[in-house]
Amino acid sequence: MRFLVAVLDNGTATAVPGEMQAIDAFNDMLRKNGHWVLAAGLVAPENATVIDNRGDVPRVTTGAFNETEVYMSGFWIIEAPDTATAHALAAEGSKCCNRAVEVRQFLGG
Repeated sequence: MRFLVAVLDNGTATAVPGEMQAIDAFNDMLRKNGHWVLAAGLVAPENATVIDNRGDVPRVTTGAFNETEVYMSGFWIIEAPDTATAHALAAEGSKCCNRAVEVRQFLGG
């Protein structure tokens, strides 16, 4: 089963050196144990582009779809045999990056 673990923050690239070391160690553990799929940080929402091409002409808007104080600043995509394992890994990731995370399973397992 694949899961998205979204890192929630009110800024981007806000991790301090100790947090980055913990994140690197967490990433290494994910790789070693076969849970790693992908991880990345994201630029700030004001650098996003929303494209809506449901009408006759595409509508392009600069900035995030929703303006909020907290947003996804990065993510992991992990493999886990079940939801309990995904939640345990996400809890460890949250501790390492010192941020709240949101866990969501991919459709279709």
